[in-house]
Amino acid sequence: MYGNRLLSLTAAFQLIAITAVLCRNIQLMLPNIPDVMHPPIPSEAGISEEDIEYLQSMENIDPEVKPGLFQGDMALNNEYFDYWRVGLRWDVFPEKLWLNRTVPYLISPLYETEHRILIYQAIRTINFMTCIKFVPWTGREQDYLMIWPVKYPSGCWSYVGRFGGPQVVSLQPPDDTGSNCLGTDGRPIHELLHALGIFHEQSRADRDKFVKINIDNIIPQYRSNFDKQSLKNTTYQFEYDYDSVMHYGKNFFSIGKGKQTIVPKYEGATIGQRKMMSKTDCLKLNDLYGCLGKPPNYNYKYYTLCNYMGL
Repeated sequence: MYGNRLLSLTAAFQLIAITAVLCRNIQLMLPNIPDVMHPPIPSEAGISEEDIEYLQSMENIDPEVKPGLFQGDMALNNEYFDYWRVGLRWDVFPEKLWLNRTVPYLISPLYETEHRILIYQAIRTINFMTCIKFVPWTGREQDYLMIWPVKYPSGCWSYVGRFGGPQVVSLQPPDDTGSNCLGTDGRPIHELLHALGIFHEQSRADRDKFVKINIDNIIPQYRSNFDKQSLKNTTYQFEYDYDSVMHYGKNFFSIGKGKQTIVPKYEGATIGQRKMMSKTDCLKLNDLYGCLGKPPNYNYKYYTLCNYMGL
């Protein structure tokens, strides 16, 4: 089973050559990103390499579905599979938190200038609206993000939380099929939030109060992607959010055109926006990283920014 091949990025990079990249007038020695990667998938998800190849070959498929990983775009191994919902439980896996709320990153030189600008915009948005700071990688930090256009699996995908060592966030640039992961700020924000430890909104244990899952419209081998988390790992500090940038779209993993897989139960509600963090996304992220403070010393700066700038 493909999910058992839990090859970490650090181990993989030890097998490949090192290259030099000039960044901000500093020569950085970087691992070469291979054209073909094998991100981890929980074995319980039951996803095979053939399943991934099937999605990779499909046309007009959402770029977050195309990678065929857990829930489409999440690289997650068995060890952490039981502790997800809105964010990783830091009390169980404190090492998954980015240290000092700081995320060193490097953007691939393979991107065109306009694509790099879009990624920078997504990074600046998170930096401004939260106390988390993405900072350019200097070559000295051991743990850092490499934002890269991975060829296989193509599409938009990320590891969840800090895995240690160089860690890929894959953002496929536009091509003749469409804008892929770089049409709006929301796509890179979505994947960067995964890298910070945030999961999909429709995975919440209380989601059946808010959405209906049309199981017969889902590609059979990917029905497990619509499982919800158990209550034992759940504490809700924020209401269910249709506007979340982390919510599935209505046609994710659909068997065909017009076959909706997930439908809001509240009239007029829409799901699957990829424009910007919602107010709740912003508050959720700030809460996970302790940016909001504790009583009586709340930090109202980030409450205000989230409420004024979030969708």
